[in-house]
Amino acid sequence: MNAPFQNKVATIEKPALTLLIAAPRGFCAGVDRAIEIVERALVKFGAPVYVRHEIVHNKYVVDSLRAKGAIFVEELDEVPGDAPVVFSAHGVPKSVPAEAERRNLVYVDATCPLVSKVHRQAERQIEKGQHIIFIGHEGHPEVIGTMGQVPEGQMTLVETVADVADLQFTPEDNLSYLTQTTLSVDDTAEVIRALKVRFPNIVGPKAEDICYATSNRQAAVKQVAPGSDLVLVIGSPNSSNSLRLVEVAERCGTDAKLIQSADDIDPAWLEGVGTLGLTAGASAPEALVRQVVEKLGEWREIEEHTILTTEEKMTFKLPRQLVE
Repeated sequence: MNAPFQNKVATIEKPALTLLIAAPRGFCAGVDRAIEIVERALVKFGAPVYVRHEIVHNKYVVDSLRAKGAIFVEELDEVPGDAPVVFSAHGVPKSVPAEAERRNLVYVDATCPLVSKVHRQAERQIEKGQHIIFIGHEGHPEVIGTMGQVPEGQMTLVETVADVADLQFTPEDNLSYLTQTTLSVDDTAEVIRALKVRFPNIVGPKAEDICYATSNRQAAVKQVAPGSDLVLVIGSPNSSNSLRLVEVAERCGTDAKLIQSADDIDPAWLEGVGTLGLTAGASAPEALVRQVVEKLGEWREIEEHTILTTEEKMTFKLPRQLVE
């Protein structure tokens, strides 16, 4: 007696969902390079290979490398004297490689080359006698690493326009500025404008420090969010560039949620949602994007569209010690 009812249930169609997937999204060249550095170090030196801090801010990536033999630690004193260590993509203060050399540790620096560029700029500005105003988020590993490139007291951190108003410098002071590479493009532009108003003679880098991947992913979200009822951003809560993507979507007037994986999605979020935007931070692998699409497909009939704003072809060389 139940068979006709069961057949009827089986033929009920799932409601449609238009899925707008932002491109570019996910891994950038610096993240690709950092992950390959750990994998090559495991091949060259054998497990275990120690990694100071998360190599990139993504649990899926960290767990995958841990399964291959990587051991993640917070500080060098946790690394045995006979084990190799990799420094994370975010960069480290000068004191870290100095300590590694003092202990005769074998180390490989996976700092993103675009972060290393900011480090070199900081050194040049100090050589010119300039005090550096650094725009970034307090406590972020990249900020700690960059501020650790110069003598203490020669770099001042600001996060907001309000912070600029509180600076105790004069327009006559010899000032320069640099920025963290993973900031909001729009917020950073406002802070730089405020700096130039207060300190007309302040000197900045020839090209902006916010990296191409951060800028491209934010621009892609600006294309996707206005036509979406909700935007999902795949990334870790401690990933600066992923958090900025949530903010960009919200500034477009669209609700946005940060998720680490498909398991974080609450089906209730999809109520009343006909078009869903989807993107991933620069440290989130494409595998997580596909898992999210599959999970959404369990609840809705997906019509998938990729919204391409630019193509990325950037690649970075590996450290010489891993390719010789």
